[in-house]
Amino acid sequence: MKKTLLAAALVAGFAGVAQAETSVTLYGILDGGIGYQQVKGNTSYSASRTGATDSKATKTGMINGVQSGNRWGLRGTEDLGNGLQAIFQVESGFDLGTGNQGQSNAQNDRLFGRQATLGLQSDAWGRLDVGRQTNIGSKYFGAIDPFSQGFGQANIGAAFTAVNTVRWDNMVMYQTPSFSGFQFGAGYSFRTSGTQQFKIDGNDDPNNRGITTGLRYANGPLTAALSYDQTKTSGDGFTVRAWNLGAAYDFEVVKLHLAYGQTRNGLFAAESFGSQLPTGQVNAEGLKINSYLVGLTAPLGAGKVMASWHMADPRSNPDAWNGTDLDTDKQQTYSLGYTYDLSKRTNVYAIGSYTKHAQFLPDAKSTVIGVGLRHRF
Repeated sequence: MKKTLLAAALVAGFAGVAQAETSVTLYGILDGGIGYQQVKGNTSYSASRTGATDSKATKTGMINGVQSGNRWGLRGTEDLGNGLQAIFQVESGFDLGTGNQGQSNAQNDRLFGRQATLGLQSDAWGRLDVGRQTNIGSKYFGAIDPFSQGFGQANIGAAFTAVNTVRWDNMVMYQTPSFSGFQFGAGYSFRTSGTQQFKIDGNDDPNNRGITTGLRYANGPLTAALSYDQTKTSGDGFTVRAWNLGAAYDFEVVKLHLAYGQTRNGLFAAESFGSQLPTGQVNAEGLKINSYLVGLTAPLGAGKVMASWHMADPRSNPDAWNGTDLDTDKQQTYSLGYTYDLSKRTNVYAIGSYTKHAQFLPDAKSTVIGVGLRHRF
């Protein structure tokens, strides 16, 4: 039976019988395999290595959600006439190894943690969405990254944190139609994480608000993207900002990928290298990071070779570290991968990636290797 009929039957139990002019699609991705990761080094930012000892942690076994996060979702459209459509998309992430929900934490038990949006779209004036969704940078830089924002520490988001699949709650986003390959988008989040709170009696705003905007071009062999993101922290009031610029050009025998960006006063979505390492200075006034990426992809048989080097270079430490012996170092990652299509919906992959100075720690390294199978439905 067709996916659309299956999805309609599922939705009927919750939302009534779908109308003939309504299209509802059930979709998803399953991604799993076997892999190995080693993280070793000292977990202290202190130049004297005080406060922590050298450690070595390894993990061998099942991996999941490596090339693409495991998910299932529903998306639908209704024709409203005159080229206008009502649209929605809800998407839930999960762990293939345990069946647990993804994108949830102690504060937010999200059913549709990957996306939950409702909106309107038209070929003439563009698209408007409201709800939980990724920022503009994460939408526009997927084509710039040789690893398409997948494969863990190999993906562009490990160095360019504002495009590391950043999801914000309570977002209103508008995107224009494509004009000769150009498209512009902008969004505003009334609270980036969690339910929006009241501002009481003139007190400080308890809501972390976010702004995201960007421009992309995709026409022929050239793809390019420019993005700007900022979020203002509640209470202390300083603003984390990032701008990123990237391009990819397809020479047919090889595709070249380049990107550069700057992030100030913290990180947006820090990549996790393992629970034994610090999570990074997510909100850190004074922290300045410059990011770089050089990569390539090339067709090989029914598959594709992917390779990249990216670096996040701390140009200035957080202000709170002034007068201490705490220090950071350049985080650099070297990655090589291969995907092979078994069919239009199923592929196998292999990945190898090495990071030195993980989480900007002067003495921390992360090595990842793995093979897996991905199926899309």
